[in-house]
Amino acid sequence: MLSNSTILITGGTGSFGNTFVPMTLKKYNLRKIIIYSRDEMKQWEMAKKFQGDNRVRFFIGDVRDRDRLYRALNGVDYVVHAAATKIVPTAEYNPFECIKTNIYGAMNLIDACIDKGIKRCVALSTDKASQPVNLYGATKLCSDKLFIAGNSYAGGKTTRFSIVRYGNVMGSRGSVIPFFIEQAKTGILTVTDDRMTRFMISLEQGVELVWHAFDDMEGGEIYVKKIPSMKLTDIARAVSDTAEQKIIGIRPGEKLHEQMIGIEDAPFTYEYSDHFKILPQIHEWSKDPLRIKDGKLVPEGFIYSSDNNSEWMTVEKLNLWINNNKSKVGNI
Repeated sequence: MLSNSTILITGGTGSFGNTFVPMTLKKYNLRKIIIYSRDEMKQWEMAKKFQGDNRVRFFIGDVRDRDRLYRALNGVDYVVHAAATKIVPTAEYNPFECIKTNIYGAMNLIDACIDKGIKRCVALSTDKASQPVNLYGATKLCSDKLFIAGNSYAGGKTTRFSIVRYGNVMGSRGSVIPFFIEQAKTGILTVTDDRMTRFMISLEQGVELVWHAFDDMEGGEIYVKKIPSMKLTDIARAVSDTAEQKIIGIRPGEKLHEQMIGIEDAPFTYEYSDHFKILPQIHEWSKDPLRIKDGKLVPEGFIYSSDNNSEWMTVEKLNLWINNNKSKVGNI
């Protein structure tokens, strides 16, 4: 589907974009891929990786800037929306800024995609949007609802919107693994709560889920990949089995366990071999055979959270992953 097309990725200099761009260039014969972001220094550094490849273009801009988005989307076929204010404590202390990017930015992009005739747009979401307890999660829930409703706003036009949702990305900037690796030098790892669990997904798996969404979507679906869980204490042991673990308490807005599908979503959620799909409740789209395809409705009362997961990653497996990805951890 993506071959011979032009793709734009918002927030494209982040962890996801730095993995999505080379993987997508390798898999598909693209005309062009545009990295749209507001940090010129990150664009400068990223551009060095693609010197001589005229398929890769860079566009300075902010999703808060509606007019700039309209200009950037000229001639674009597909959009990946990765731009977000996403650090939980930062959002708690800077709520206005988080709302401007995550909600108003989503509204701007939806309008621009429809008016510019974009074929399909996939937005990245988070486990924190399911029953949110922090501002970041609340803004991403709003964003998810906006992208779902965008399919109604598009009316008879061909533009379609869908969402992918996943949890803790292993080794990404700002995540717990590089944080623990740095702390291990002191011999003490700070663990917020010894009961805490997290979903574990690689950036490569996240990219593949976006590809699948582009290929499968009719509009309004939320795709959730089946991934393993780990206890935070086990993540710490995978980083260093000799460091002391110091319990410091949960940070503002932090969840004890991650949840990607809540009990309220169960009546609209279908299971597939390697993922779930939450179908939109509006317009009875959850009953649409084109959206359901070969999916099986999950049981009544179904919840997909990191503490009730049937699949768990071992300390040994994560330790092996860390050792094989040392050069990338914290830089992706």
